[in-house]
Amino acid sequence: MPNFLYVALLRRKVYLPVILLFLLFVSVASIPSSNPDVLQLRTEKLPFSPKEFYIAEVIDERSDKKTVAYLVPVGAGASAKTKAIDLQGGGLTAFRTFVQQGIPANKKLRPVVIRLKEMQVKEAATESGRVEGKIAVEMAFELNRDGETVPLLQYKGGGRYERSANRNEVTETALRQSLVEALRYLNTWMDREANTNPKLAKGIKVTFTDYMGSNDQDTVFYVPHRTLQWEDFKADANRASRFSATVFPSFAYDGETEVKDGIIHLNLTMKVYVLKSSSWVKESAKDPYGLNHEQRHFDIVKLVSERFKQKVNPDELSLTDYNSNIQYLFIESFREMNQLQDQYDEETRHGLDKLAQERWNLRLEKELKEIGVK
Repeated sequence: MPNFLYVALLRRKVYLPVILLFLLFVSVASIPSSNPDVLQLRTEKLPFSPKEFYIAEVIDERSDKKTVAYLVPVGAGASAKTKAIDLQGGGLTAFRTFVQQGIPANKKLRPVVIRLKEMQVKEAATESGRVEGKIAVEMAFELNRDGETVPLLQYKGGGRYERSANRNEVTETALRQSLVEALRYLNTWMDREANTNPKLAKGIKVTFTDYMGSNDQDTVFYVPHRTLQWEDFKADANRASRFSATVFPSFAYDGETEVKDGIIHLNLTMKVYVLKSSSWVKESAKDPYGLNHEQRHFDIVKLVSERFKQKVNPDELSLTDYNSNIQYLFIESFREMNQLQDQYDEETRHGLDKLAQERWNLRLEKELKEIGVK
């Protein structure tokens, strides 16, 4: 009669978002200019060419969607109030156009979504009679992968500039360079992480290894050529039980993940075992027939563990949540094991029905052979 233990563990690495503070100092030659009602964000080809991604979408999550800049009017005195100025066409439209013109949409690459958290310029007059500007840019980057959203990282940066109170050619240039730096940071991060970060993985490969280590003081691991011995039943016999023996078989897996060339490698070790300290036998029952009955409980666990391996199909695993996928399959296999063990004991009447026992002996030998264990 078997009892069971549920153990499953898969270690994985965790990658945290990266936040960068970038300070940009801009110096531009003074050119006469009027104070516009809007800022026209110039489009340009960015000074880098992404090889790992394209921008699939820009989502505006700014708290202030109506205004990008609060500027001191050109020629105003030190006590003048700032004026709310937006980008031509609106902040979201202007930024989208800037991204589309700057980064070609190569849809063979990874689709990245930008969540625009902040894009703002604030000016203030200084005691020296000049104007100081501060730029704040914040974005969150996500990957669209197989219908799933994968958070990648956040960028928080900005810049500072100083200009004449009578001229303003700096604001647009400083803002544009701040936006370029945000996208440059994304590009640098993607290039660095593409081959090793599981968030950017393009596929999964699963490798199972059967644990073949030495048996320790309390554990017997399943090895086809090594069957159970009565010496493996170390617990004190339950003399009040109507059963002659009890064995404690179970199975578990553990392992680690490694990402190589954009592929997640799951290296899993399968352990099928019996706990000696939970297995017992009465002295009167120590015969080969009884030992065979208990061995078949062990064989059932091995058979189910092999079926579990076959269920873990890399093509059906989520790149984002493969661990949960495998855990679910493990639990389903664990239920299968319990059901099969109950069926075995019921049909053989715990080994008392010798004809049924022989049928199970033949069945298990056949199925273990077909699945490659024997």
